[in-house]
Amino acid sequence: MEIKELKFEDLTVEQKLGMVMCGRVNNCWDDSVTEANIEYALQMIKEHKLGAIWVTTNYKFEETMARIKAVADYPILICTDAESGFGYGGGEVVGQHNAIGTCNTVESAYAFGKVTAVRARKAGFNVVCNPVLDMVKGNSLCASTNRSMGSDKYRVAELGAAEAQGMHDGGVLTVGKHFPSAGSAGSVQNKYIDSHMAETFSDATKEEIIDYCWYPYLELCKKGLLDGVMTGHSKVPVLDPDHPSSLSKKTIDLFREYGFDGFTITDALCMGGVIAKYGIDGSRGMAIAGGNNLALIWDKNKEGYESLLKCYKDGIIPDDVLDEAVKVVLAAQHKVTLLDTTAEITEEDEINYHKLNTDGIFAKTDDGVGVALPKDKKYYFIIMCHNEANVIDNKIDVDTMSKAWYNPIFIKDRLMEVYPGSDYRIIKELPSSTDGWRITEDNLKYDEVVFVTFTDGKAYQGCEDFTPRILSFFEALQVTNRISTVLHFGNPFVLEDLPHVSRMVIGGNSAMAVKAGLDVLCGDYPAKGSLTYDIKLK
Repeated sequence: MEIKELKFEDLTVEQKLGMVMCGRVNNCWDDSVTEANIEYALQMIKEHKLGAIWVTTNYKFEETMARIKAVADYPILICTDAESGFGYGGGEVVGQHNAIGTCNTVESAYAFGKVTAVRARKAGFNVVCNPVLDMVKGNSLCASTNRSMGSDKYRVAELGAAEAQGMHDGGVLTVGKHFPSAGSAGSVQNKYIDSHMAETFSDATKEEIIDYCWYPYLELCKKGLLDGVMTGHSKVPVLDPDHPSSLSKKTIDLFREYGFDGFTITDALCMGGVIAKYGIDGSRGMAIAGGNNLALIWDKNKEGYESLLKCYKDGIIPDDVLDEAVKVVLAAQHKVTLLDTTAEITEEDEINYHKLNTDGIFAKTDDGVGVALPKDKKYYFIIMCHNEANVIDNKIDVDTMSKAWYNPIFIKDRLMEVYPGSDYRIIKELPSSTDGWRITEDNLKYDEVVFVTFTDGKAYQGCEDFTPRILSFFEALQVTNRISTVLHFGNPFVLEDLPHVSRMVIGGNSAMAVKAGLDVLCGDYPAKGSLTYDIKLK
């Protein structure tokens, strides 16, 4: 189909309201609702009433994408998230964006951007919501911590720019997130708040926001690498005392004064960070009135469009603000037509991409203690598993919400093979008194105790943290210094609640990172990773 750009002067008000909407397909709760949602989106596209569409890979992905391409005769923005890489079809994924920070090389950051972009582009996307530019410099137990590339603004900017360049070379537009990235700046740190559930808050100063939190964004702007930003549902009173950033015209206008000229898209407008105060319908209209160019509708498309139409009729969305938003969206669609879509993934790209999993493992040991567990000792391995796991005859149904990246049985099998004569116990995140009884007695038969732990950030989970029962096991065993080692995957800040151990090995949230962490612990591969933010054990 011939693709022809839309002209602003030809659009009706109804079409303009669709142009500032990012619909979503393929992720409703049953097939009939999903099909109806797809059909409504396709009709909007036929009528030139949809600026962008978010396509998940949950339901008949390839068929849905083909249906979109068949009716889209203008360069609609087709968006996805790919913080761990684009894994549809079997592509390798990494341990979230923190893997870029822990691997800590511009070559791998670039490879991540390019490989992800090429895979996503070939699947039909032209916008990938990367890079993550969230800054984390204080203790934070929410999922954003493990998604951040770190606390050093210069390094985050350098790695983010390399990733974004890779994305451009791979043929997609970039979206930095989650603007204004102030979640842990200032003295108030949202350790336990998940913005999916409630509005988050930062009391950072204006200087901290602009000089620290915005530094990576502005550096990418200068280099022409930031096509868009995703606005987050955090309130920064020094910039706007009344509204979260995703609904704040003051905040977005200030950012544009500092040089940003791309498009803004809200984070999902189904989250408690906005709807708890402003309602589902109201937050959609306020998002456009607040300076966003695209409202990311995370519910059914028909209701989303009708919300925008009602907000316009009620005067919430002024004509001049709507017109400006539409022009920015059309400019982004024009950018899509200029993308070079000829790049292919090279062998060098694949090698550097893979290093994000193998070379991001960080180890910290006391003086005189080696990274690898000696082979001449017998260990008692305590291996955590998900609360949702069903442990029957040592068979575990891994929690599918976390993409099955952490498999305790795989971990157990590897450790038992490498360390014969050792033993193990698999415990849940909330272990039982029987676990405590058996561990207390059984560990004494072995030279040392080794814990294998994890945290897994998910939407609507609240914070990532060890349960008090897990911490009590650590405290009890360390009264007599039984624990020598912790092999941990996920948010490293949770380790700050632990008593001292002489050996820590830390990896990311992916199956490949788990394998790499085991390789390091067993002495089969060196620990090459960096810790993107310092942690301090008791």
